[in-house]
Amino acid sequence: MIVSQTPYRVSLGGGGSDLPAFYRLESGAVVATAIQRFLYVAIAPRLGPGVRLHHDVVEQVAHAAELPNRIVGESLVAAGIDQGVQIWTAGEVPPGTGLGSSSALAVGMAGALSRWNGEEVGADELARRACDLEMERLGGALGKQDQTIAAHGGLCFIEFHPDESVTVQRIPIDAAGKRAFEERVLLFYTGKQRAAGTILSGLARVVEERRQGLRAIRDHAIGVRDALAHPDGPRFERMGEHLHEAWMEKRDLWAGSSTDEVDEWYARARAAGALGGRLLGAGGGGFVLILAHPDDHARIRERLGHPVELPFRIEERGVRVHDLRERS
Repeated sequence: MIVSQTPYRVSLGGGGSDLPAFYRLESGAVVATAIQRFLYVAIAPRLGPGVRLHHDVVEQVAHAAELPNRIVGESLVAAGIDQGVQIWTAGEVPPGTGLGSSSALAVGMAGALSRWNGEEVGADELARRACDLEMERLGGALGKQDQTIAAHGGLCFIEFHPDESVTVQRIPIDAAGKRAFEERVLLFYTGKQRAAGTILSGLARVVEERRQGLRAIRDHAIGVRDALAHPDGPRFERMGEHLHEAWMEKRDLWAGSSTDEVDEWYARARAAGALGGRLLGAGGGGFVLILAHPDDHARIRERLGHPVELPFRIEERGVRVHDLRERS
């Protein structure tokens, strides 16, 4: 059996500028971090014909291309595997919550299947394969940030260039700065799930007319990077300003990026001391990130009614592949 372990991600700015409709006009940029929550893919031989997939339901088909789960099915087709395998997938957070679950699955499949085929593949190539799968083979109206951070891990500044190249830079922040950052982040679950592709496809159609707004969101990502990488240590107040301004820009930029309920949550959090925040993913639901001094956390939780919370820790490593056959 081969098992891949892929981190989910939290985006800290620049989302939307990683869409091809934007970065093919001018480079996009995001700040994102992998987190210590994971999606697992396991693949093993199947005795008998067909493909069997175990996730929330069990799917059994004669050929890989027939799988209702299109990411798994098309990943198998791209890897040249038609049948004779069984696959299990399991994630630590629900899909559609803004933590990059579909891309974590695409990267995890790419990692597991490359090892299945006897390949040694680096993070850049795994991200490229996952992007090709979701954006080209499946025609998703997606950007490249989720696949890139899932493959590479860490807290990164990522640039997307018109020639389709991607540059990944670790943000230079020491261990004390990372701990201080982790201590200031709250992740709250709104209780709502949404399909990112539906929201992003609408934005992709109007990029040209909203290019200035996307440029501003990209530039806020650069500001977040600079605040985190300040030579004298992270400047969290400045980072909070960029997060807040980007929240306002994003809300005005396209419909569906937030909801009245989430906006009310954010207003309450700000009144209780939050420096800034983000509705993760494409918007409309999922997790909300709040940046605040630890002394204000209890008051913010109370003002929001103690919603479901996900502990936040940076994961330094990207997708990892474990070949359990090597232990037998």
